[in-house]
Amino acid sequence: MNKLIVSLSPHVHSGDSISRNMYLVIIALIPALLISFISFGMGAIITTAISVASCVFFEWAINKFCMKNDKCTVCDGSAVLTGLLLAFNLPSNIAPWIVVIGAFFAIGVVKMTFGGLGCNLFNPALAGRAFLLISFPVAMTTWPLPGQGFGTYLDAQTGATPLAMLQEMFKSGDVQSLPLLQDMMLGNTGGSLGEVCELAILIGFVFLLWKKVITWHIPVSIICTVFVISGCLWLIDPAHFANPVIEILSGGLMLGAVFMATDYVTSPMSSKGQLVYGVAIGALTIIIRVFGAYPEGMSFSILIMNAFVPLINSKFKPTRFGEVAK
Repeated sequence: MNKLIVSLSPHVHSGDSISRNMYLVIIALIPALLISFISFGMGAIITTAISVASCVFFEWAINKFCMKNDKCTVCDGSAVLTGLLLAFNLPSNIAPWIVVIGAFFAIGVVKMTFGGLGCNLFNPALAGRAFLLISFPVAMTTWPLPGQGFGTYLDAQTGATPLAMLQEMFKSGDVQSLPLLQDMMLGNTGGSLGEVCELAILIGFVFLLWKKVITWHIPVSIICTVFVISGCLWLIDPAHFANPVIEILSGGLMLGAVFMATDYVTSPMSSKGQLVYGVAIGALTIIIRVFGAYPEGMSFSILIMNAFVPLINSKFKPTRFGEVAK
């Protein structure tokens, strides 16, 4: 019996797989996850557990009963990752039934309706967050303060996020009310579960670069664009615009740049396309933050640019194997 398989070149195998990349991203999220447990206690644990369990259940149920697909896809890690990222975009004191609704929208509407993994146009976790923000604005913008211990959940003391403080600062002129940069880096500020500790996000970013799960193009282009635009505004009028470093470290910018905008399915394929994509996200984020009514603009910027990814891919096509790059 001839065991040789004759096929066309190139005969290259990188060892990558969907499950490998998904679980590597989950590993990269562990530092931020641990910080959220330490900062927000039982609320973070409950919210994360409900989000992950709901996403896994809805993907399994829709596959089995709606799509009649006998192949189990929950083991590839994508549903677990969606659940983690959705939890990372929620406050720790949010009601469990709201988390379940967000998970259903993320998996059932945004992901499985389009055909499952690889077919969705928008990032499921961010779409779930946007849906919950529109549907339950009060619950989604009530932020518990960190460091209240594991005994608090729904009755946790709440406070403003750094971005909300920025808006109040520009109205009142009280610059002293803004959190210190080290507090933003170490997770001593209010906010959603995954965005409060920028150091943990940077550790995950370095890990993903080391494992070659993502490239630098999208995160760096987003951060540089935000730094340049906000820096120019700050130099023009420092009394009404924030320091660029504060803009980068506050809100969900770092979380979105590293873990959301780099999603394989909803981001461009080529390096040039990724740079264009990242610059547009950074510019839209500053426009929404500065001129919009809602202080945070990262989620909406990524979702808007998700819709433009097919156009970006058609303009900036990756070089074919063996072809000389132009």
